[in-house]
Order: sequence, then C-alpha cells, then structure tokens
Amino acid sequence: MRRRSEEKNTDMAVVPYKDQKEGKKTQVAQMFNNISKKYDFLNRLLSMGIDIYWRKQAVKILKAAKPKLVLDIATGTGDFAIEALNAKPQKVIGVDISEGMLAVGKEKVRKKGLEDRIEMQLGDSEKLLFEDNKFDAVIVAFGVRNFENLSKGLSDMRRVLKPGGQVIVVEFSQPEVFPFRQIYNFYFSHILPRIGNLVSKDDAAYTYLPESVKAFPYGEQFLAELRNVGFKETRCKKLTFGICSIYVGTK
Repeated sequence: MRRRSEEKNTDMAVVPYKDQKEGKKTQVAQMFNNISKKYDFLNRLLSMGIDIYWRKQAVKILKAAKPKLVLDIATGTGDFAIEALNAKPQKVIGVDISEGMLAVGKEKVRKKGLEDRIEMQLGDSEKLLFEDNKFDAVIVAFGVRNFENLSKGLSDMRRVLKPGGQVIVVEFSQPEVFPFRQIYNFYFSHILPRIGNLVSKDDAAYTYLPESVKAFPYGEQFLAELRNVGFKETRCKKLTFGICSIYVGTK
C-alpha cells in the first residue's frame, strides 16, 4: 500500500509543459489562458456533447440539497455555475486561476443576463479567500485533477462549507469493462490529443489531459482522499461506462 501511495503522489505532479520549471499551478493557469477561446468548442466536439449530460446529473444531486449559496471551484467558462442555477440557489460564486477562462465565462454570464445570480472571481482553488463555514455546497467539474496539492485543495473546500454542507465533484475516471476500456483508451490517448492540440494551437494542453486523467486517483481512491480530509457520507456514481464519475461528500 505504501508503494501505491508514493506512486500516486508522484503522479499528481503531472504538468502540461514539461520543458518549463514553473510549478503545476502556474502551468495550468497558463494552459487554460492559452486555450480559453477554443475551450467550449473543443469540449462539445471531443466529448460529443456528453459533458452537458454529466453536469446535469450532478446538479440533480445538488438540487436535492436545496443550497442557497454555492461555490463553483475551477469554474472556467462558467458552464457548471450556470447549470447549478437549476438547483435554485440564491447565488453561485465561481473561482478560477485563469483570467482567460474567466473572461469567456463572464461574457457568457452577461449575455445570459445572469450577473445578479453568478459572480466570477479570480482566485486560487487551493487557497480560497472566503471565511470558514460560508457555503451550503461546493461544486467542481473537471478541476480537482488540476490541483497542485490535492489534499490541500480538498481541505480548503471543506473549510468553507457549512456544517452539513455538501461537496460534489465531477471528474474523469477510467472505464474498466472490456472492450470499452480499450476503445476509450485509444481515443483518449491518440485521437483526442491530435484534434485538441490542432484546434487549440497548444501542443501540450490535450496531451496533458489524458496524462492527468491516468494519474488521478479515481473511484474508491478518491473517496479515500475525501474521507482523509474529513468528509463523511462519501459516495461515487459512475457515468457513461465509467468515463466520468460524480463524487459526493458531506461536512
């Protein structure tokens, strides 16, 4: 078990730009700044739109909790924050380290006339500038995989949650059923990076994506990460043959 844990900690150091000396957090911010204008288009194209379904499934869980104030970590261009409004909160605050992604997201929110219900801020998801026990729910879609320090990020998410508050994490996982696993791995490792890098004009971004997914402690390992920082009542719901998973925990 010790060897597996050491490997996992090493794997979390996967970075987009291997020839640069900056840390993962700085590189991730740079990567998303680079691809921000193509990000939404590539999301729809490369996932064939199924990422929309995944967020909707997560918001069904959120809706049952009836939150008034929601924090969307790694909000990016705001898709999850916008979808979260279907849970009828009074307000959603989105935080992201990429100015480029936030610029796209703010414009999206403005065009939809949602500026009174969604607030988007530049900030570090692993060092949140909010007081303890502030939010009824903390949500994050495809963001925890990019944390430089996973435990620190999860701990801070728990800190800003009210007692009894809920965390909902949507993240890529890995299918385990033959032959879907083999087909998925071929697409994810060979086809997706070529299309993504070609369209985004960033040679590293969509190579980093499958590398970071393979390194991420999905399933029971991630539930253990949640429990290690104090979350309880943890559970996992697999979607689309295990390509994606929704993780839920309570403070």
